[in-house]
Order: sequence, then structure tokens, then C-alpha cells
Amino acid sequence: MSQQARSHVEKYFIVFFRLTMGWTFLYAAIHHFGDDKFVVGFLSHVKTFHDVYAPLTNPTTLPVLTFLVEYGHLLIGLSLISGLLVRVSSPFAIMLMLLYWTAHMNFPYIEDVTNYLIDYHIVYAGVLGYLIYKNAGHVWGLDGLVERWHLVEHYPVLRPLVG
Repeated sequence: MSQQARSHVEKYFIVFFRLTMGWTFLYAAIHHFGDDKFVVGFLSHVKTFHDVYAPLTNPTTLPVLTFLVEYGHLLIGLSLISGLLVRVSSPFAIMLMLLYWTAHMNFPYIEDVTNYLIDYHIVYAGVLGYLIYKNAGHVWGLDGLVERWHLVEHYPVLRPLVG
């Protein structure tokens, strides 16, 4: 396979991973939108790190956490699908994946005995890291377009957001 053909295949994979990860977060936002019980339901099954996650179920903390999770999923999903601010949203997505990974860990098993240390949350975090590394927002996404705007060129501090 030629280098040019390999480059085209890689671009297709980058877009595929960006869109599928974006849809994963967008669907999570749609599925849980307006449901104020899903966060407490999720956190009620914490085993290994119970002392870390239990304070998050506090009635005063729960509405804020629910809001952050709902809109965090929505913004991450829209960012990945559009290819806008991928370098900003992906680290937050990785953080969520690692939090979800530890939340249902019954060390050394994740969720059940069929997942020993590794489950799909770690795979998703790896894919998101790959998207950051490959500047996925520049591959048929809006980051490449926004990077050329006069505002971004005039204020170099903005370049890392889309670069």
C-alpha cells in the first residue's frame, strides 16, 4: 500500500473514531437528559472506591453533578462530531472514562468477572488519546477551519484550543 493510500485510510479511521466516540457521548446525553436519578443510580453500585464516590451522592452536590454530567456529555459529543475544540473536549472525555472505569471496579474486576482490569472505558480513553495525538479536529472537522480565522491568528493564545 502506498504512503498516500495509507494516509487516506488513516484519515477515514480518524473520522470514524471521532464520530463514533462523539455519538457515544451524544447518545449518553440524550438518553439521560432530564433524568435526575441516573447519577445516584450509577454511584450506588460503587465498590472499590466507595469512600471517594459516596460524598458525590450528597443531596446538595447531586444536582450540580447531574447538570455537569448531562451537559458535559452533550458538549463532548457535539465537539467530537463537529470536530470543533477536540483538543479541549477529549481530555474531559478521558477523565470521565477513567472515573467511570473506577466507579464500578470490584478490584481487580471491572463490573463483572469477564473484565479483568481492562474494559471498554480504557479502550475509549485510548481512542480519545489517539484523537488528541492525531489532531482529529483537523481531519474533516471545524478545528482546521477555525485555526485559520483572523481572531486565532491575531491571538496566538487561542491556537492550542484548535491546533
